Amino acid sequence: MHTEHTNGQHIETVIIGAGQAGLATGYHLKRRGREFVILDAAARVGDQWRQQWDTLRLYSPAKYDGLPGLPFPAKHWSFPGKDDVADYLESYAAKFELPVRLGTRVDGLEPAPDGGYVVTTAGETITCDNVVVATGTFGRAPSVPGFAQDLDPGILQLHSSEYRRPAQLRDGPVLVVGASHSGTDIAYEVARTHPTILAGRDCGQIPFRIESGAMRVVFPMLIFAWKHVLTRRTPMGRKEMANIRFHGGPMLRVKRSDLADRGVERLEDRVTGVRDGRPVVGEQPREVANVVWATGFRQTFDWIDLPIVGDDGWPVEMRGVVESAPGLFFCGLSFQYAFSSMVLPGVGRDAGYVAGLISERTRPRTRTGRPAKVA
Repeated sequence: MHTEHTNGQHIETVIIGAGQAGLATGYHLKRRGREFVILDAAARVGDQWRQQWDTLRLYSPAKYDGLPGLPFPAKHWSFPGKDDVADYLESYAAKFELPVRLGTRVDGLEPAPDGGYVVTTAGETITCDNVVVATGTFGRAPSVPGFAQDLDPGILQLHSSEYRRPAQLRDGPVLVVGASHSGTDIAYEVARTHPTILAGRDCGQIPFRIESGAMRVVFPMLIFAWKHVLTRRTPMGRKEMANIRFHGGPMLRVKRSDLADRGVERLEDRVTGVRDGRPVVGEQPREVANVVWATGFRQTFDWIDLPIVGDDGWPVEMRGVVESAPGLFFCGLSFQYAFSSMVLPGVGRDAGYVAGLISERTRPRTRTGRPAKVA
């Protein structure tokens, strides 16, 4: 992998984020012979995955986890761990010599006076014709309710993005807030060593064990549904889009029976506030020593100086295309086109679609490298 140096120069396309969405978009642009750079704040490609909790594994088999051009290097029906995914992404960038600039956080994006965009990093600006925002499925900032600051200082609080292992936690009960797949996985794990309460809306569960033999029969059908049935073009897909974006996805690896067998106290009430320094679940304060907020992330696009965010906090786009800002694209959003958009098996299709549109709209270049005039 080589590093692109861009000291105030003009680059045809800037991709913000070197996760799976940004890298797959870069792969497609490179195949089309386009000029681009990928900017990422991390020290290494894949660090977003390395920083997850220790026992995290993918919910999809390795057979379906490869990005365009490179199969995932694991047994087809195994479930890669988070470090395996991180190393795969790093090797992907190296294999295709994608121009990734690490340690480069984007602080601002605004329209350029003469067309195109200006991307601002620490002490540097880059002008470009196109921008692809690939900063992650659910945005940059952990979502924690404001009343969390009123909890007793003796209660350890961690967002799920900060949780690594049960040894981080203090002795005593743990309250896990949020019952999507991340929350249920964490609650199941910590219940081995701590009395555990899991609070939050039941998001449902898939009806089979993903490690079972039935997976080999069922998963191809599931992938088809995720890609072609649960899309923004179908009533069923639009309903699921609202559920996923605002309530979280179903339990995948851990089942309700697993939580019960491990003694997890399951409450479907919400955590509504704080009383006497203790979290209130429903109407009852709970005595806990730890709170793990498995409450997702907030979409934070305040660094984009363009009116492209809707009332719901999400970019106003379709399949990653922002009609009100030509040349601005997204990739890797939850339900960018389908349920599969937010997982490895589906991000390559969205990346290819975005890269194709960039290639169509970008003017051909002269021998000097400047955009040619188009009649």
